[in-house]
Amino acid sequence: MKRFKWVLVLMFIVLLSTMGIAKVKIQFWHAMGGWRIELLQSMAEEFMKTHPDIEVEVQYTGSYRDTLNKLIAAVRAGNPPHVVQIYDIGTQVMIDGGIAVPMQELIDNDPTFDLGAFMPQVLNYYRVNGKLYSMPFNSSNPILYYNKTLFKEAGLDPDRPPQTFEEVIEMGRKLVKKDAQGNIIQGAITWPFHCWFFEQFMANQNAPLVDNNNGRTGRPTKAIFNSPAGLKIFKFWKQLTDEGLMINTKKEDWTGARQLFLSQKVAMLISSTSDVKLMEMGSKENGFELGTAFLPRPADSESGGVVIGGGSLWIIKGHPKKEVEAAWEFVKWMALPEQQITWHKNTGYFPVRKDAVSRLLFSGYYAEHPDHLTAMMQLLLSKQTYATNGAIIGAFPEIREIVETAIEKMLNGEMTPEEALAWAEKESTKAIQAYNELYE
Repeated sequence: MKRFKWVLVLMFIVLLSTMGIAKVKIQFWHAMGGWRIELLQSMAEEFMKTHPDIEVEVQYTGSYRDTLNKLIAAVRAGNPPHVVQIYDIGTQVMIDGGIAVPMQELIDNDPTFDLGAFMPQVLNYYRVNGKLYSMPFNSSNPILYYNKTLFKEAGLDPDRPPQTFEEVIEMGRKLVKKDAQGNIIQGAITWPFHCWFFEQFMANQNAPLVDNNNGRTGRPTKAIFNSPAGLKIFKFWKQLTDEGLMINTKKEDWTGARQLFLSQKVAMLISSTSDVKLMEMGSKENGFELGTAFLPRPADSESGGVVIGGGSLWIIKGHPKKEVEAAWEFVKWMALPEQQITWHKNTGYFPVRKDAVSRLLFSGYYAEHPDHLTAMMQLLLSKQTYATNGAIIGAFPEIREIVETAIEKMLNGEMTPEEALAWAEKESTKAIQAYNELYE
């Protein structure tokens, strides 16, 4: 009789599991395109193997901007996802919107979670007024990729990449190739036409973008990048373009810039560290030796550092407690050293945890993959200041569009570097003030 009862109990458990009653379902939205779509899906499937009571539906929702806009629309419609990846500059918008469960609250209530294991440089970006609102996940910074083979052909030392703006120009002149008619068939450098690089060049000179310590000690009230540091960047960009050293892409065309470099139409590329894996593979396929170096800066500028780029994971409010708890388990798991190592090796985004970095270092991984180490060393050697911790601005997306428009006008000859920079600062201040009016 007892055996019969146990059989009934087991049958009932099996029935529940097949009906899916025991599982908690959560949605995860992300902005990682290309091969990263399959990578994140496989990571989620691995999570579900170790957490059979949780089902994660993974969805690629387009670019960072698209993902944020879709999230806002979903919140308004009353059907938001549980976990969403938001880009770094969306931090203030997310905080002001009040639609997320502050990560700090979940961390404080979970004694198993060790925040001290995380890289302080990463936490310094995502902490606002001493509180962590999201979980760092995919972090990057810009580095210089260069073609060592083309450097050798030009008579340049392949082990000495440019470290300053001036050296980029000097070496770039030797790297340019022209046909018999004088047309440029090989440029010196490119980077995606994106404001992110202006922001990084500013931070590398330890120069802020906005007042109130880059928005870190108070909501910013105005842009302050019309400065000597900002002008050096605009003039550098224009000189490279005017001399034919640089090939400019379309706005925010990351793929176009990568292809120019991989096809050896340019000898140098400044792009995200998230491209390291792709560049390692692409350089081998295209028959050239890859080199990587730190982001260059003006020779006479103050030394600063790079700002964390990429995105973080947010848990959205409005879901039942069990689903929030399941979302927290998923977010925690994605931040574990094993997952961070998998993510790092397959992309180039650096690990956000110290223990993940130490494991890679002691295993000899960086000795075999020195280009992955470049980004890590650049981050570790960056000064930790308000400028390098990154600006916190509610109107950040609008400011990026303004700066990109100003650079475009400058390159087209419609404005001088001085005029373009002044216009960009003025329009950015207007955008900041218009945003602030919504929250005052």
